[in-house]
Amino acid sequence: MKAQLLLTKTGLAKLTRGLIAMLLIISLGGCETFVESTKDIVSALPDLPPSVDNTPIEPNWVQVTGYAPISLQEGQTQQHKMLMAMKASKLDAYRELTVLVHGQYLAGTTSVKDMVLKNNQFQGAVAGIVRGARVVKSYPVQTDVYATILEIDLNQVQRAWQASNQ
Repeated sequence: MKAQLLLTKTGLAKLTRGLIAMLLIISLGGCETFVESTKDIVSALPDLPPSVDNTPIEPNWVQVTGYAPISLQEGQTQQHKMLMAMKASKLDAYRELTVLVHGQYLAGTTSVKDMVLKNNQFQGAVAGIVRGARVVKSYPVQTDVYATILEIDLNQVQRAWQASNQ
């Protein structure tokens, strides 16, 4: 009885080792097939296109100016009004720059009655994101206007637009 039990345990151990060996052979054989198929796929790929010409492009700077009246700004002191006018002129310059880069949307209506123009209205709107602009100068003009000059490289704007559309 003990011999049969010992034989069974020995047989079970051999069977287990045999199963593990077969699993290892099967799994390693699969890896070899994967490596070969990957090599086949890579060799079947077409050649890469020639590299892009990376010669630097001359900057194409454009400048815009924004204006804001100082006396019409809200503020308790003249200095506070001037600071508000500085901010307003900078935002006006950014609006002008956005018009330059993205364009301006115009909507209008005209009414005619009895061949006489009765009403002629239009509205303009601009929207867009401007990155890479820099303040060139911010200064008072005469006594009651503040001006800010911004500039941007249009080539940089074009490269960013192309990169976002790829």
